[in-house]
Amino acid sequence: MAALWRGCGRLLARRPGAAQALTAGALMGAGDVIAQQLVEQRGLRGHHCTRTLKMMAIGFCFVGPVVGSWYRILDWLIPGNTKVVAVKKVILDQGGFAPCFLGCFLAVTGATNGLSVQDNWSKIQQDYMDALMTNYCIWPPVQIANFYFVPLQHRLAVVQCVAIVWNCYLSWKANRM
Repeated sequence: MAALWRGCGRLLARRPGAAQALTAGALMGAGDVIAQQLVEQRGLRGHHCTRTLKMMAIGFCFVGPVVGSWYRILDWLIPGNTKVVAVKKVILDQGGFAPCFLGCFLAVTGATNGLSVQDNWSKIQQDYMDALMTNYCIWPPVQIANFYFVPLQHRLAVVQCVAIVWNCYLSWKANRM
């Protein structure tokens, strides 16, 4: 296990974008498995492997690169790690980035599920506000701690660990028809 952790650390140091994308994809997949097995209680025979693979792909190709880049931009816009800086970052993150990202996430998920543009828009209108309000219950305290205590290169991993529960919720919400 220690060798795996060291290997992840080396990958993160050499290729942070790739490491963040892999982490996000794996944890998005884990969130979907938890959603299907514990929330939806599908059982192994009823598990939709294609859905899990789609959620992993969204993590690899969308969540990891976008959120990882956002943290780098946020650190450039508001450098430092004091309490005041952490609060400023959370305000910008939750007031600007989160609402946009969540809408894009729901749109990408709808598109990968094969929804027409009209059906996708209807689903976004149906799910967006509830998902955003749930976001505001979970993420501000997590992000305060993340921006204050965690070095930039580890922020996405911290968020994704907390996000297993969030990913479970998002997978359930985005795939509910």
